[in-house]
Amino acid sequence: MTITQIAGGRNDFQLVHHLTVGGSQEEIGRRLAEEASRLGWRPQPVDPVVSRARRTWFERHWPQHHARMDGAAQALGLDPEQDDLALDGLGFVPAGSGCSALWCPPSAATDGHGRVGRNYDFFTLTAGEFMGRGARPGELPMASRPYVITTVPDEGLASTVITMSDLDGCMDGINEAGLAVMLLIADIEQATPPEQTSPQVGLGSVQLPRFLVDTCENVEQAKQALLGAKHYDHGAPLHYLVADARGGAFVWERGRDGGEHIVEFGDGPICVTNHLLHRNPDPMNLPEDGEATFRTYGRLRSLYERSKGAVMSGRDLRDSLAAVAVGTDEEGPWRTTWTSVFDTHERTLSTRFYLGDEAGYSEELVFTPRPGTAA
Repeated sequence: MTITQIAGGRNDFQLVHHLTVGGSQEEIGRRLAEEASRLGWRPQPVDPVVSRARRTWFERHWPQHHARMDGAAQALGLDPEQDDLALDGLGFVPAGSGCSALWCPPSAATDGHGRVGRNYDFFTLTAGEFMGRGARPGELPMASRPYVITTVPDEGLASTVITMSDLDGCMDGINEAGLAVMLLIADIEQATPPEQTSPQVGLGSVQLPRFLVDTCENVEQAKQALLGAKHYDHGAPLHYLVADARGGAFVWERGRDGGEHIVEFGDGPICVTNHLLHRNPDPMNLPEDGEATFRTYGRLRSLYERSKGAVMSGRDLRDSLAAVAVGTDEEGPWRTTWTSVFDTHERTLSTRFYLGDEAGYSEELVFTPRPGTAA
């Protein structure tokens, strides 16, 4: 395992590390748990009945994660069959986000490369400030220590992901097959702060992208995997933009009634912000923004107007994301804390991290799921 500081410093808003780990899934799990423990993570108590059911579900549907949980047990000197502790959820800050994303299919790209870009918009607050109790001495802002994690297993798909919170989950990810996944708040007007509750059976919100990059090579496989999986959230429902190297893309979301929706727009761009697309599918007929909408409708309109009928370069995509980014002119403690662009043809993840209002953003960094290879 190698850990490298890649952006920012202790005097910047963000200090970013790149963690690269290979070997068996069990070894990868052990290494991730060791790093999470260094950051303050400890296993969470859980109902033993639920714990046994979770392990069984992972073993059947996500064996990679099941093996990594065994590795976490090794790191902690625990019995992997121990039922009273959850050996995953390697989190060190709360999760959740605003965000904007845009998929540009190969047919609408100047070079025929499918690309998907996103702004990760989040609070500049500490967890204490976010929960209304004030910051503790020495407490850092929640989004100030993101990780880029590259995992290269002996068997299975290599991937590179970005996470703000969970070392065994992620907010953005791409694998060596060119499948890219990113999460966004799905229903900003209904969202509440994440509840601190016990893990349940199935996929938690930030586990879902990691599940897909571990198990799927294209969007058709991803649809089947999601339809066959159990999902849960803790008060902050998310939706997910999924794209692949073949030029396919869709948005996965759950309605307010719990119904599951696969939202597609044919061979055209897909714009995603923070409202449910299945309830408002027409970008030209969106409600007006209000105090509780965080400009979700306006940001989507802007992305749609820029991408509608256009042939876009990578620079055009980046400019479109910059046009809807959350900057210093915004009211409230929000910023676009990173901007990522995935080239699904080249299997690359390019990203810039927010260092502060005065320092601006880092230079753009480029990662591949399996270092030394590209399509």
